[in-house]
Amino acid sequence: MLFGLDGVEIGLIIVFLCLFGGILSGFPVAFAIGGAGVISFGIIAALDSAGLLIHQAIDTSSEAYNTLVGSGVRPEMISVFRYPDLPRIGQSVFPLGWETALDRNVSFIVNRINERVLAGQSIETLLAVLMFVLMGITLERSKIANDLLTTMARVFGPLPGGLAVSVVVVGAFLAASTGIVGATVVTMGLLSLPTMLRNNYSPEIATGVIAASGTLGQIIPPSIVIVLLGTLAGDLYSAAQETRAQEAGCSDALTYLGEPAVVSVGTLFQAALLPGILLALLYALYAFSYALFNPKRAPAVELGGSGGEAITRGEAFTWYLGVPVALIAGMMLLSQVHIIGSQSLQVDSYTDRGEAAELRTNVSEQCKASMIELHGQEAWDAAVAQQQVIDESGGLEESHRLSPEEIAELIAEKEANAAPIGTGVATIFLLLALVLAVARGVRPSATPVPLLIGALGIVLGLLADILLIAPSTSSGLSLVILAIPLGMALYGCSHAVGRLAQNELIRVVFPPLVLIVAVLGSILGGITNPTPAAALGAGGAIMLAAYRRLRDLDRSGMVIIWSTFAIVVAILLGINFDLRINQRDVPFESWLAFIGAYAAYLYAAFGLLYSCWVLFSGGILTPVVRETAKVTSMVFTILIGSQLLNLVVISFGGEHYIQQFLKSFDNEYTVFLIVMLVLFILGFVLDFLEIIYIVIPIVGPVIYGGTFDPKWVTIMIAVNLQTSFLTPPFGFALFYLRGVAPKEVTTSHIYRGVAPFVLIQVVGLAILWLFPAIVTVVPSMVGQ
Repeated sequence: MLFGLDGVEIGLIIVFLCLFGGILSGFPVAFAIGGAGVISFGIIAALDSAGLLIHQAIDTSSEAYNTLVGSGVRPEMISVFRYPDLPRIGQSVFPLGWETALDRNVSFIVNRINERVLAGQSIETLLAVLMFVLMGITLERSKIANDLLTTMARVFGPLPGGLAVSVVVVGAFLAASTGIVGATVVTMGLLSLPTMLRNNYSPEIATGVIAASGTLGQIIPPSIVIVLLGTLAGDLYSAAQETRAQEAGCSDALTYLGEPAVVSVGTLFQAALLPGILLALLYALYAFSYALFNPKRAPAVELGGSGGEAITRGEAFTWYLGVPVALIAGMMLLSQVHIIGSQSLQVDSYTDRGEAAELRTNVSEQCKASMIELHGQEAWDAAVAQQQVIDESGGLEESHRLSPEEIAELIAEKEANAAPIGTGVATIFLLLALVLAVARGVRPSATPVPLLIGALGIVLGLLADILLIAPSTSSGLSLVILAIPLGMALYGCSHAVGRLAQNELIRVVFPPLVLIVAVLGSILGGITNPTPAAALGAGGAIMLAAYRRLRDLDRSGMVIIWSTFAIVVAILLGINFDLRINQRDVPFESWLAFIGAYAAYLYAAFGLLYSCWVLFSGGILTPVVRETAKVTSMVFTILIGSQLLNLVVISFGGEHYIQQFLKSFDNEYTVFLIVMLVLFILGFVLDFLEIIYIVIPIVGPVIYGGTFDPKWVTIMIAVNLQTSFLTPPFGFALFYLRGVAPKEVTTSHIYRGVAPFVLIQVVGLAILWLFPAIVTVVPSMVGQ
């Protein structure tokens, strides 16, 4: 044994030193990782051939080992860490020779690249990375962040530490619309740091809040970290739970757990929402508290009004809070009493399959004991009783085709039980009502007549839906009935939009807010998966940036505005009409709706192409595409290089050795705490991409193979990885900020400034550890 260490331990040290040396060499990280894998494999192979690397493995032929297995201990639970006194034998770290290991590595790397990079199931999800990067860089280059920072500074500036709070607000806003840490930190560093320093903010609080707020894009969805983690977590959790089920004596994870062992990126976005907001609130609370105790180092600053008419507190409370909350609460209340609800009459042609028992009971005795230990005796007895009822009634009822009479009867039953007001109609009129209410608050002295006409149209529209429109009424006739009320409502809203545009805060915040709601709403609401939502966000960002460019040139942006409306029209027509024209009998209204939707689609496509031309002619699109290609290629190259490094670790048993060490602890909380500490320490020297693709695949089978909720595990890892951007000496956010900071701001200022925010990150992790419901509550609510 070399230096008294096990051969596998020496191999792991060599891999780490090669990786660390490669990163410090100055080569691009994406190539340094792959190079570290090749070099470390060569060194380990040379030492192994020289007989210097000896692995002390447990002697499985010894009497002590056989006695231990005979006592009921499973072989996979026996390791040198758990049973250090067992007899051992020395063997090479490459039992079949390094040539065989090399051949396997080459085969595995080709297969893994094909599965995860070129043609695997995860490639569609990874395409969301490209779209989100394009979305973020486009918004960053379009000066939208500049407008946000200026406006928020005027709103929060008069508060103690208001400029710092405004940076946190804009950081959270940009995180929800970009997710690009470098772009956010550089933008806010260039725009807000000089302003904060001119207004006597200390360099520490100024640089700390900018660097920390810029990293919010790593956790607030849509987050690239969560996309990349999600593609790994799904596979790791599924495989780990299958292994867990087989070790428990069950055939598969579905039998053992009673539910499928799956976790998706969309679900992780839902889980990350509240933790991201929590961290932003903690940052803002620290900035505000710092200003209260150090008023001279974070003073209140009056930067002028945010535009618009001055209003009283009572008017602001009424129209900005009271009326909107009343409208939303009223809709929720009406939904609870079934006045607002679904009016769909769609009926399946086949009956549902009979409901099975909550747990499978036809299992082996070992699996039964394991399931009782996991779910409890009460749950098992309930499942047995359910299965007995099913068996006595003739077994599980199979699905069968319904007759026309049965279908008609089900349709009549659904129509009789339908809510008087459709959810879609109520939602549209609610949005219009909110626009009218806020517009009234923006200019309370202006004539309320147009807004009252709009409000009257909303009331008439709801009454028409109750009295004149039945669930069986065709979409075309429904549109005709609602035409006049909807026209009145749109007339009022057209005046409302004009008033809203006069308020700087609304004018600046509303466009990117709509984009964020469209992207996140479609993901969090389960309407679509992250990839189409990311494409929507990228297209919306291009159109938004083009509109901003046209405004700077004093040119009309009506083409882009009408293109946006065309997208809305196409979506509404697709929701309310059957656009399938390839059927035998197509109603006339379906043809009209299809032509209208197709025309809206073509106009929207023209608007997108026109936006691309505006950005291209302005010299914006080319650097955006170039930067997007650079970032995306870096991510995929790191993915390939990390796969190579992982295979090197696997080839000499390093992965199995680490997993055995973690499994030697009986308490899974202890195991997870060790992993989190290791990730935190590695964050000082490694980037989040290296940690995700190198470390997580090694420790994942252990931390995802226990009883923890996989959503909670993944979000805890994501928050932990966020600190890698802030921890010196290799925190990337620190490098970004150092590159744009004035000369009077030193590196020590930045390090001292981020230290409290690193502690806040740790506090945030502790809160999520103690209250895991913060992570799981949104997915559980959306899934109901």
